[in-house]
Amino acid sequence: MKILIIQQKRIGDVLLSSILCNSIKMDHPNATIDFMCYPNCTDVLLGNPNIDSIIVLPNEIRKSYLSFFKFIFEIKSKKYDVLIDAYGKLETNLITLFSGANTKISYYKWYSSLIYNHNISRLSRETKSTYGQAIDNRLLLLQPLNLDNTNPYPKLYVAPKDNQDALALFEKHNIEKDQKIVMFSLLGSEEAKTYPLEYMAEVVEYVSNNKDVTILFNYFPSQVEDAKIIYNLCSKKTQEKIHFDLLADNLRSFIAIMNLCDVIIGNDGGAINMAKALNKPSFTIFSSHVDKNDWATFEDGQQNISVHLSDYKPELVENLPNKEIKSNSANLYSKFTPDLFKDQIIFFINQHL
Repeated sequence: MKILIIQQKRIGDVLLSSILCNSIKMDHPNATIDFMCYPNCTDVLLGNPNIDSIIVLPNEIRKSYLSFFKFIFEIKSKKYDVLIDAYGKLETNLITLFSGANTKISYYKWYSSLIYNHNISRLSRETKSTYGQAIDNRLLLLQPLNLDNTNPYPKLYVAPKDNQDALALFEKHNIEKDQKIVMFSLLGSEEAKTYPLEYMAEVVEYVSNNKDVTILFNYFPSQVEDAKIIYNLCSKKTQEKIHFDLLADNLRSFIAIMNLCDVIIGNDGGAINMAKALNKPSFTIFSSHVDKNDWATFEDGQQNISVHLSDYKPELVENLPNKEIKSNSANLYSKFTPDLFKDQIIFFINQHL
Protein backbone atom coordinates (compact mmCIF):
# COMPACT_ATOMS: atom_id res chain seq x y z
CA MET A 1 0.00 0.00 0.00
CA LYS A 2 1.31 3.44 -0.99
CA ILE A 3 0.04 6.45 0.93
CA LEU A 4 0.45 10.22 0.62
CA ILE A 5 -0.25 12.55 3.55
CA ILE A 6 -0.63 16.25 2.70
CA GLN A 7 -0.33 18.99 5.30
CA GLN A 8 0.63 22.48 4.17
CA LYS A 9 0.83 25.61 6.33
CA ARG A 10 2.84 25.96 9.55
CA ILE A 11 5.32 23.89 11.53
CA GLY A 12 2.85 23.00 14.30
CA ASP A 13 0.28 21.77 11.78
CA VAL A 14 2.82 19.57 10.02
CA LEU A 15 4.16 18.14 13.26
CA LEU A 16 0.67 17.23 14.50
CA SER A 17 -0.25 15.64 11.18
CA SER A 18 2.78 13.36 11.42
CA ILE A 19 0.70 11.27 13.86
CA LEU A 20 -1.17 9.98 10.80
CA CYS A 21 2.03 8.35 9.55
CA ASN A 22 2.89 6.98 12.99
CA SER A 23 -0.55 5.40 13.36
CA ILE A 24 -0.70 3.87 9.88
CA LYS A 25 2.74 2.26 10.24
CA MET A 26 1.58 0.54 13.44
CA ASP A 27 -1.02 -1.41 11.47
CA HIS A 28 0.74 -1.49 8.09
CA PRO A 29 4.50 -1.65 8.74
CA ASN A 30 5.21 -2.45 5.09
CA ALA A 31 3.24 0.50 3.72
CA THR A 32 5.11 3.26 1.90
CA ILE A 33 4.16 6.62 3.41
CA ASP A 34 5.16 9.95 1.85
CA PHE A 35 4.46 13.34 3.41
CA MET A 36 3.97 16.58 1.47
CA CYS A 37 4.62 19.96 3.11
CA TYR A 38 6.17 23.38 2.51
CA PRO A 39 10.00 23.73 2.61
CA ASN A 40 10.08 25.53 5.98
CA CYS A 41 8.49 22.56 7.75
CA THR A 42 10.59 19.60 6.62
CA ASP A 43 12.88 19.64 9.66
CA VAL A 44 10.14 18.45 12.01
CA LEU A 45 9.73 15.33 9.87
CA LEU A 46 13.40 14.39 9.52
CA GLY A 47 14.39 11.19 11.26
CA ASN A 48 10.80 9.96 11.58
CA PRO A 49 11.02 6.24 10.77
CA ASN A 50 7.34 6.20 9.78
CA ILE A 51 7.88 8.54 6.82
CA ASP A 52 9.54 7.07 3.76
CA SER A 53 9.87 10.27 1.76
CA ILE A 54 9.23 14.00 2.23
CA ILE A 55 7.78 15.75 -0.82
CA VAL A 56 8.36 19.50 -0.81
CA LEU A 57 6.03 21.95 -2.54
CA PRO A 58 8.07 25.18 -2.85
CA ASN A 59 6.65 28.65 -3.46
CA GLU A 60 8.13 28.95 -6.96
CA ILE A 61 6.09 25.93 -8.08
CA ARG A 62 2.93 27.13 -6.34
CA LYS A 63 3.14 30.51 -8.08
CA SER A 64 3.55 29.11 -11.59
CA TYR A 65 0.54 27.42 -13.23
CA LEU A 66 2.78 25.48 -15.58
CA SER A 67 5.14 24.28 -12.84
CA PHE A 68 2.25 23.45 -10.52
CA PHE A 69 0.45 21.26 -13.04
CA LYS A 70 3.72 19.55 -13.89
CA PHE A 71 4.12 18.87 -10.15
CA ILE A 72 0.57 17.47 -9.98
CA PHE A 73 1.29 14.96 -12.72
CA GLU A 74 4.54 13.96 -11.04
CA ILE A 75 2.44 13.09 -8.00
CA LYS A 76 0.05 11.11 -10.20
CA SER A 77 2.96 9.11 -11.61
CA LYS A 78 3.77 7.83 -8.10
CA LYS A 79 0.49 5.86 -8.12
CA TYR A 80 -0.69 6.31 -4.56
CA ASP A 81 -3.42 4.00 -3.27
CA VAL A 82 -4.47 6.34 -0.46
CA LEU A 83 -4.28 10.12 -0.19
CA ILE A 84 -5.08 11.90 3.09
CA ASP A 85 -5.39 15.68 2.69
CA ALA A 86 -5.27 17.25 6.14
CA TYR A 87 -5.11 20.76 4.63
CA GLY A 88 -8.03 20.81 2.20
CA LYS A 89 -7.47 24.05 0.30
CA LEU A 90 -7.58 24.73 -3.46
CA GLU A 91 -4.03 23.63 -4.26
CA THR A 92 -4.41 20.34 -2.40
CA ASN A 93 -7.89 19.83 -3.87
CA LEU A 94 -6.28 19.94 -7.32
CA ILE A 95 -3.44 17.63 -6.32
CA THR A 96 -6.00 15.16 -4.97
CA LEU A 97 -8.30 15.45 -7.98
CA PHE A 98 -5.58 14.35 -10.41
CA SER A 99 -3.70 12.01 -8.05
CA GLY A 100 -5.31 8.82 -9.27
CA ALA A 101 -5.61 7.51 -5.69
CA ASN A 102 -8.54 5.18 -5.09
CA THR A 103 -9.05 6.30 -1.50
CA LYS A 104 -9.12 10.08 -1.01
CA ILE A 105 -9.76 11.41 2.50
CA SER A 106 -10.20 14.97 3.79
CA TYR A 107 -12.45 17.11 5.98
CA TYR A 108 -15.92 17.84 4.70
CA LYS A 109 -16.32 21.07 2.74
CA TRP A 110 -19.30 21.51 0.44
CA TYR A 111 -17.21 22.84 -2.43
CA SER A 112 -14.73 19.95 -2.46
CA SER A 113 -16.83 17.01 -1.29
CA LEU A 114 -17.03 15.55 -4.82
CA ILE A 115 -13.23 15.30 -5.03
CA TYR A 116 -12.85 13.06 -1.97
CA ASN A 117 -14.67 9.77 -1.44
CA HIS A 118 -14.34 10.08 2.34
CA ASN A 119 -15.43 13.49 3.67
CA ILE A 120 -14.91 13.63 7.42
CA SER A 121 -16.87 16.07 9.59
CA ARG A 122 -14.79 17.79 12.24
CA LEU A 123 -15.84 17.54 15.87
CA SER A 124 -18.21 20.25 17.05
CA ARG A 125 -16.73 22.95 19.27
CA GLU A 126 -18.81 21.63 22.17
CA THR A 127 -17.36 18.11 21.96
CA LYS A 128 -15.24 17.22 24.97
CA SER A 129 -11.69 16.78 23.73
CA THR A 130 -9.50 13.79 24.51
CA TYR A 131 -6.10 15.05 23.35
CA GLY A 132 -7.07 18.52 22.12
CA GLN A 133 -9.23 18.89 19.01
CA ALA A 134 -6.22 19.62 16.80
CA ILE A 135 -5.21 16.01 17.54
CA ASP A 136 -8.69 14.49 17.80
CA ASN A 137 -9.75 15.84 14.39
CA ARG A 138 -6.64 14.46 12.73
CA LEU A 139 -7.30 11.01 14.16
CA LEU A 140 -10.76 11.14 12.54
CA LEU A 141 -9.04 11.15 9.14
CA LEU A 142 -7.86 7.60 9.84
CA GLN A 143 -11.38 6.18 10.28
CA PRO A 144 -11.80 5.05 6.65
CA LEU A 145 -8.65 2.92 7.00
CA ASN A 146 -10.16 0.90 9.89
CA LEU A 147 -6.92 0.77 11.85
CA ASP A 148 -6.72 -1.41 14.94
CA ASN A 149 -4.49 1.11 16.73
CA THR A 150 -3.76 4.82 16.61
CA ASN A 151 -0.94 6.86 18.11
CA PRO A 152 -1.95 10.42 19.06
CA TYR A 153 1.52 11.57 20.18
CA PRO A 154 3.75 13.51 17.76
CA LYS A 155 7.45 12.79 18.17
CA LEU A 156 10.60 14.62 17.14
CA TYR A 157 13.91 12.92 16.49
CA VAL A 158 17.24 14.61 17.31
CA ALA A 159 20.19 13.55 15.17
CA PRO A 160 23.45 12.82 17.09
CA LYS A 161 25.26 15.60 15.21
CA ASP A 162 22.57 18.14 16.15
CA ASN A 163 22.78 17.04 19.79
CA GLN A 164 26.57 17.39 19.79
CA ASP A 165 26.33 20.88 18.27
CA ALA A 166 23.78 21.93 20.91
CA LEU A 167 26.00 20.65 23.72
CA ALA A 168 28.95 22.55 22.25
CA LEU A 169 26.83 25.72 22.09
CA PHE A 170 25.88 25.32 25.75
CA GLU A 171 29.52 24.83 26.67
CA LYS A 172 30.44 27.97 24.73
CA HIS A 173 27.89 29.91 26.80
CA ASN A 174 29.10 28.34 30.07
CA ILE A 175 25.92 26.40 30.74
CA GLU A 176 26.54 23.35 32.89
CA LYS A 177 24.77 20.06 32.20
CA ASP A 178 23.20 19.91 35.65
CA GLN A 179 21.61 23.38 35.48
CA LYS A 180 17.84 23.65 35.20
CA ILE A 181 17.04 25.34 31.90
CA VAL A 182 13.83 27.20 31.04
CA MET A 183 13.03 28.13 27.46
CA PHE A 184 10.74 31.13 27.02
CA SER A 185 8.80 31.36 23.77
CA LEU A 186 8.72 35.13 23.91
CA LEU A 187 6.74 36.10 20.83
CA GLY A 188 3.92 34.66 18.77
CA SER A 189 3.83 34.25 14.99
CA GLU A 190 1.89 37.52 14.76
CA GLU A 191 1.05 40.46 17.00
CA ALA A 192 -2.43 39.09 17.77
CA LYS A 193 -0.79 35.93 19.17
CA THR A 194 1.90 37.71 21.24
CA TYR A 195 1.37 38.21 24.96
CA PRO A 196 2.14 41.88 25.85
CA LEU A 197 5.87 42.35 26.26
CA GLU A 198 5.66 43.95 29.70
CA TYR A 199 3.47 41.08 30.90
CA MET A 200 5.88 38.48 29.52
CA ALA A 201 8.70 40.17 31.42
CA GLU A 202 6.65 39.72 34.61
CA VAL A 203 6.27 36.01 33.85
CA VAL A 204 10.04 35.73 33.39
CA GLU A 205 10.45 37.45 36.75
CA TYR A 206 8.07 35.01 38.46
CA VAL A 207 10.22 32.10 37.33
CA SER A 208 13.55 33.77 38.05
CA ASN A 209 12.55 34.87 41.54
CA ASN A 210 11.29 31.43 42.54
CA LYS A 211 13.94 29.12 41.10
CA ASP A 212 17.66 29.01 40.46
CA VAL A 213 17.49 28.52 36.71
CA THR A 214 19.19 29.29 33.43
CA ILE A 215 16.88 31.12 31.02
CA LEU A 216 16.92 30.95 27.22
CA PHE A 217 14.86 33.22 24.99
CA ASN A 218 13.32 31.85 21.78
CA TYR A 219 12.77 34.49 19.11
CA PHE A 220 13.47 35.01 15.41
CA PRO A 221 16.24 37.46 14.38
CA SER A 222 13.51 39.72 12.98
CA GLN A 223 12.00 39.87 16.49
CA VAL A 224 15.19 40.85 18.31
CA GLU A 225 14.02 44.39 19.17
CA ASP A 226 10.91 43.08 20.93
CA ALA A 227 13.03 40.45 22.69
CA LYS A 228 15.35 43.22 23.91
CA ILE A 229 12.37 45.12 25.31
CA ILE A 230 11.42 42.10 27.42
CA TYR A 231 15.05 41.63 28.51
CA ASN A 232 15.39 45.31 29.51
CA LEU A 233 12.17 45.13 31.54
CA CYS A 234 13.65 42.33 33.64
CA SER A 235 15.56 43.04 36.83
CA LYS A 236 19.36 42.98 36.85
CA LYS A 237 19.28 39.76 38.87
CA THR A 238 17.07 38.08 36.27
CA GLN A 239 19.12 39.43 33.35
CA GLU A 240 22.15 37.63 34.79
CA LYS A 241 20.28 34.32 34.34
CA ILE A 242 19.31 35.00 30.72
CA HIS A 243 21.54 33.85 27.84
CA PHE A 244 20.08 36.32 25.37
CA ASP A 245 22.37 35.50 22.45
CA LEU A 246 22.14 31.72 22.63
CA LEU A 247 20.08 31.15 19.51
CA ALA A 248 19.57 28.34 17.03
CA ASP A 249 20.90 28.70 13.48
CA ASN A 250 18.02 26.71 12.03
CA LEU A 251 15.02 24.61 13.00
CA ARG A 252 17.02 21.41 13.58
CA SER A 253 19.34 23.36 15.87
CA PHE A 254 16.36 24.73 17.80
CA ILE A 255 14.93 21.23 18.27
CA ALA A 256 18.27 20.01 19.64
CA ILE A 257 18.52 23.00 22.01
CA MET A 258 14.94 22.49 23.19
CA ASN A 259 15.75 18.85 23.85
CA LEU A 260 18.38 19.98 26.38
CA CYS A 261 15.94 22.27 28.20
CA ASP A 262 13.78 21.19 31.13
CA VAL A 263 10.57 23.12 30.40
CA ILE A 264 9.08 25.65 27.99
CA ILE A 265 6.88 28.61 28.91
CA GLY A 266 5.32 31.16 26.59
CA ASN A 267 3.10 31.97 23.65
CA ASP A 268 1.16 29.28 21.85
CA GLY A 269 2.86 28.25 18.62
CA GLY A 270 5.28 25.92 16.90
CA ALA A 271 7.87 26.04 19.70
CA ILE A 272 5.33 24.73 22.22
CA ASN A 273 4.25 21.94 19.88
CA MET A 274 7.86 20.93 19.27
CA ALA A 275 8.59 20.90 22.99
CA LYS A 276 5.63 18.59 23.60
CA ALA A 277 6.89 16.29 20.83
CA LEU A 278 10.15 16.07 22.81
CA ASN A 279 8.13 15.25 25.95
CA LYS A 280 9.04 18.53 27.64
CA PRO A 281 6.62 20.05 30.18
CA SER A 282 4.90 23.11 28.77
CA PHE A 283 3.08 26.16 30.10
CA THR A 284 1.20 27.88 27.28
CA ILE A 285 -0.32 31.36 27.18
CA PHE A 286 -3.08 31.52 24.58
CA SER A 287 -4.31 34.53 22.69
CA SER A 288 -7.98 35.31 23.27
CA HIS A 289 -8.86 34.57 19.60
CA VAL A 290 -7.29 31.08 19.61
CA ASP A 291 -9.65 28.29 20.62
CA LYS A 292 -7.97 26.60 23.58
CA ASN A 293 -10.11 23.51 23.03
CA ASP A 294 -8.32 23.09 19.68
CA TRP A 295 -4.69 23.68 20.56
CA ALA A 296 -4.31 22.91 24.26
CA THR A 297 -3.09 19.45 23.35
CA PHE A 298 -2.45 16.78 25.99
CA GLU A 299 -3.66 19.14 28.70
CA ASP A 300 -3.46 17.38 32.07
CA GLY A 301 -2.80 20.08 34.68
CA GLN A 302 0.66 18.65 35.37
CA GLN A 303 2.90 18.03 32.36
CA ASN A 304 1.03 20.46 30.11
CA ILE A 305 -0.81 23.49 31.47
CA SER A 306 -2.31 26.36 29.50
CA VAL A 307 -4.10 29.60 30.30
CA HIS A 308 -6.59 31.66 28.33
CA LEU A 309 -8.47 34.88 29.10
CA SER A 310 -11.71 32.90 29.08
CA ASP A 311 -10.43 30.87 32.07
CA TYR A 312 -10.58 33.99 34.23
CA LYS A 313 -12.86 36.53 32.55
CA PRO A 314 -15.15 34.54 30.25
CA GLU A 315 -17.65 37.40 30.01
CA LEU A 316 -15.12 39.37 27.91
CA VAL A 317 -15.06 36.88 25.05
CA GLU A 318 -18.10 34.63 25.27
CA ASN A 319 -20.62 34.97 22.43
CA LEU A 320 -18.23 37.17 20.41
CA PRO A 321 -17.30 36.10 16.86
CA ASN A 322 -13.66 35.13 16.40
CA LYS A 323 -13.06 37.95 13.92
CA GLU A 324 -14.16 40.55 16.46
CA ILE A 325 -12.04 38.98 19.21
CA LYS A 326 -8.96 39.03 16.98
CA SER A 327 -9.46 42.65 15.92
CA ASN A 328 -9.72 43.57 19.61
CA SER A 329 -6.80 41.38 20.72
CA ALA A 330 -4.65 44.22 22.09
CA ASN A 331 -7.42 45.45 24.41
CA LEU A 332 -8.28 41.92 25.51
CA TYR A 333 -4.62 41.10 26.14
CA SER A 334 -4.37 44.17 28.37
CA LYS A 335 -6.97 42.59 30.65
CA PHE A 336 -5.13 39.24 30.75
CA THR A 337 -2.66 40.29 33.43
CA PRO A 338 -0.05 37.74 34.62
CA ASP A 339 -1.18 37.98 38.23
CA LEU A 340 -4.29 36.02 37.14
CA PHE A 341 -2.20 32.88 36.61
CA LYS A 342 0.81 33.55 38.84
CA ASP A 343 -0.10 30.68 41.16
CA GLN A 344 -0.28 28.28 38.22
CA ILE A 345 3.16 29.35 36.99
CA ILE A 346 4.61 28.79 40.46
CA PHE A 347 2.91 25.38 40.67
CA PHE A 348 4.27 24.44 37.23
CA ILE A 349 7.90 25.31 37.97
CA ASN A 350 7.75 23.68 41.41
CA GLN A 351 6.53 20.50 39.72
CA HIS A 352 9.26 20.37 37.10
CA LEU A 353 12.32 22.32 38.28
